[in-house]
Amino acid sequence: MADSPGGGAKTFGVFLPVANGGWIISRTTPRLNGLWPQNLAAALAAEAAGLDFVMSMGKWRGFGGDTDHWGTSLESLTMMAAIAQATSRIKIWATVHTLLHNPAVTAKMITTLDHISGGRAGLNIVAGAYKAEFDQMGAWDESHDHDERYQLAEEWTTVVTRLWSEPSVDFEGRYFTMRGCVSDPKPLSKPRPDLICAGMSERGLRFAVRAADACFIGGRTAEERRDASRRARRIAADHGLTTKTYMMCTVIQADTDAAAEALVTRYRNGVDMAAVIEMLRSWGAPAERLDSLAASQGAFMTQTVAGAPATCAAEIEALVDYCELDGLMLIFDNYDEGLKRFGSEVLPKLRKAFA
Repeated sequence: MADSPGGGAKTFGVFLPVANGGWIISRTTPRLNGLWPQNLAAALAAEAAGLDFVMSMGKWRGFGGDTDHWGTSLESLTMMAAIAQATSRIKIWATVHTLLHNPAVTAKMITTLDHISGGRAGLNIVAGAYKAEFDQMGAWDESHDHDERYQLAEEWTTVVTRLWSEPSVDFEGRYFTMRGCVSDPKPLSKPRPDLICAGMSERGLRFAVRAADACFIGGRTAEERRDASRRARRIAADHGLTTKTYMMCTVIQADTDAAAEALVTRYRNGVDMAAVIEMLRSWGAPAERLDSLAASQGAFMTQTVAGAPATCAAEIEALVDYCELDGLMLIFDNYDEGLKRFGSEVLPKLRKAFA
């Protein structure tokens, strides 16, 4: 294994199927309905497999199409509180949008999750926004541009973390005001619950590196992902900090490489193009490029590895090494079978490789 800034033991977790369809926008995937029984089963399977964390996203509107992709979803924090009670070891990371939740309310909710879980809570901070998703509830402010949303998130995160450690908080910012604000009890986690954030733009990456313990990076190619990981570490070093970088990765497993590739082809051929176009529109893609971008995007929303277990292990090891990552958040087409096979046949190889 190559020696890199992301060397050493790695963290592997699971992105729970909290919204229908999961992370493959296709008519031909195994059915993920986004409901409680499937999410509970996935969390229990992840813990049994020996994975390190489970995370759920916050989603408020889907993408339509024939599959109504992400049209059905559970709320992240309340679901993770139930999962915390059902599990005993695995970390529990919930998602909160800074534009929707007051920081004092969030501080209390994550503290509650931390107490329920016995100190296993984490907070995934989402500072960005999709206009249609937020406009439907009157929560979209046209005056907040991209950079302003991160200024708001910086104030928001400052208030949350101070409430976790100080007896009372006075804060006068542009977006939030706290006057002798109290929040007790404090979290059990020391020094505090994990903070996680995705940073894709330069502004977003800078916020994620400064505010959180780990950031999710992306990119269209392996080179872009590696460069994003390196850029995050440079930003951290410039501020006298350290950071960890993670990526999302979809894992398609089968008995043979050929069988796994056949599944990939089947899912690609079943793409729900109308839902893909709406997803890209919600991300702010230019209207004149939607069709071409959707054709390039296809059914898969993340980096994907496919093959027999040994192949998947080798590809994941190479991906983590090359992109200089500290961990991966895994996605499966079939969470029941996928997690069992990953835990028994893939994860042991990865633990050995990154020991």
